[in-house]
Amino acid sequence: MATLRKLGRRSDHRDAMLRNQVQSLFDHGRITTTVTRAKETQRMAEKMITLGKRNTLHTKRQAMAYLYKRETVDKLFNELAPNYSERNGGYTRVIKIGPRQGDGSEMAILELV
Repeated sequence: MATLRKLGRRSDHRDAMLRNQVQSLFDHGRITTTVTRAKETQRMAEKMITLGKRNTLHTKRQAMAYLYKRETVDKLFNELAPNYSERNGGYTRVIKIGPRQGDGSEMAILELV
């Protein structure tokens, strides 16, 4: 994707970090991270939920190619996506919680709506 923020990482590290954060968001329902990482994770999570709403073999394979665990893909297609069937986007929210104690980075909570 040409419009991704670089987040100060090499592309392979950045892709792995975003995949991990999307995975954790689907597993736990909310994650705490920096604001810029939350916004990038939000973009990818919304795309994955949209794949889950379509619920075809092709979209399941696309989700398996992005997410690491089969259990998370099953949860996405069987539990999360049906909850958002009437909703057109806006499946997640970013709540700013102030600066981090150590370095002052702006922190946020990313959660499923």
